[in-house]
Amino acid sequence: QLQASGGGLVQAGDSLRLSCAASGRAFSTYTVGWFRQAPGKEREFVASIRRSGSNTYYGDSVKGLFTISRADAKNTLDLQMNSLKPEDTAVYYCAAAYAPRYYSDPNGYAYWGQGTQVTVSS
Repeated sequence: QLQASGGGLVQAGDSLRLSCAASGRAFSTYTVGWFRQAPGKEREFVASIRRSGSNTYYGDSVKGLFTISRADAKNTLDLQMNSLKPEDTAVYYCAAAYAPRYYSDPNGYAYWGQGTQVTVSS
C-alpha cells in the first residue's frame, strides 16, 4: 500500500516536497516513481528510481527541476519539486512496480497511491 502526501497550493517559482510512504517488506526490491494527471489529460510520467537508487529517470518537462529519492530503510519515496510552474498543477501519484519493462509507462506499475493535489498559481 502506498500513501502520498505533501501536496498543496503554492505560487510559481516555489518549491514543494512530496512524500510517499509504503507498507510491506519488499519496498526495496521495487522500482518506484511519480506520475501526475491534470484535468482532461492523460497520466504523465514524472520520475522514477530503480531499486537501491541505482538509476533515476525523469520526464522531459521536469528534468533539472525535480529530484526523486528513496529511503528503503524507512519505506519512503520523495519528490523534491523546485521552480514550480502553473503547468505543474496536477494530482501526483506515487507508484511501484517490480522490474517494469518501461519505467515511464504507467501500465507497468501495479501499485498506486491515492494521489495528492499540487496547485501552482501564477
